[in-house]
Amino acid sequence: MKIKDVTNYIEELAPLAYAEDFDNVGLLVGNYQTEVKGVLVTLDTLEETVDEAIAKNCNLIISFHPIIFSGLKKLNGNSYVEKAVLKAIKNDIAIYATHTALDNSNKGVSAKICEVLGLQNTKVLIPKKGLVKKLTTYIPKDYLEKIRQALFEAKAGNIGNYDHCSFTNIGEVTFKGNENSNPVLGKKGELQKEEEIQLTITFEQKNEAAILEALFENHPYEEVAYEITTTENVHQNIGMGMIGELEKPLEEKDFLVYLKKTMQTDCVRYSNLLHKKIHRVAVLGGSGSFAISNAIKEKADAYVSADFKYHDFFKAENKILLADIGHYESEQFTKRLLVDYLTKKFSNFAIVLSEKSTNPIYYI
Repeated sequence: MKIKDVTNYIEELAPLAYAEDFDNVGLLVGNYQTEVKGVLVTLDTLEETVDEAIAKNCNLIISFHPIIFSGLKKLNGNSYVEKAVLKAIKNDIAIYATHTALDNSNKGVSAKICEVLGLQNTKVLIPKKGLVKKLTTYIPKDYLEKIRQALFEAKAGNIGNYDHCSFTNIGEVTFKGNENSNPVLGKKGELQKEEEIQLTITFEQKNEAAILEALFENHPYEEVAYEITTTENVHQNIGMGMIGELEKPLEEKDFLVYLKKTMQTDCVRYSNLLHKKIHRVAVLGGSGSFAISNAIKEKADAYVSADFKYHDFFKAENKILLADIGHYESEQFTKRLLVDYLTKKFSNFAIVLSEKSTNPIYYI
């Protein structure tokens, strides 16, 4: 089993196309063709994380946060990033990061928080734009059904809760091949007029390569005319954060106590109490102040995230209870999520949950 087999499976859960543009996800250190001996799953990759991988005979670290984020100009071991990367390279240990690809998965970080809190009727808080694309191509009418079905099988035609979606339009095409051409219809050097079908079909960005392969393999023409555009549609099942409902509404202070206990945090920072029960709860793992307005818009009674600054708490506007549970604490269950996911697929090598806490923050 090679590293590529493991990462391909992870990318079924968290496709790299889901990641934010600023992020650095995927295989950061190592070679995809390396044989896997064991996998260590962690939230952060530090030097002691690499030591743990060595001790447990794991040559692949699956990390949530990318150890290389802004790029490296030197590799002298002068920072915690350089030390970790150098040790990994010296010991032939690969490092793979999921970060915002897993954040944007509807079975990822925020979904895990919902599971831990027991939230029901969940949905994505901020559906992601830029992932729904549109293919337009032109097909001889006798080939329409064959090509359309091949595209459906390659997962084109999916949008939201619908699949097998397409649009067709009939028109006339003209073409004339030169002496090097080999036209399926008509003859080289002669102007040809044919009735063709314009096929338009939507698809998720992550499936683009497979869809184009299906198009080219099934289209009869030497030169296939097509165009791909990005639509303005949001993807309702992919995006940052989630929102759901508690089985039973709780008083605000009872909710905060429940939150502290369930999320295993030593500190919960919260905004002004509104003296109303908490039923509808929005969550987002990691730094989530940017989504306060989204939580209010979705009529959440409380918003649970991390890294709120002083002035962020004013954004509650007496409309919502803000609860900052800590960055590490909001993402700590992600390790277990990945271990459980990988264990279902791979049994011929060890999938190890890192025993070390990489939380750099302590409370007194």
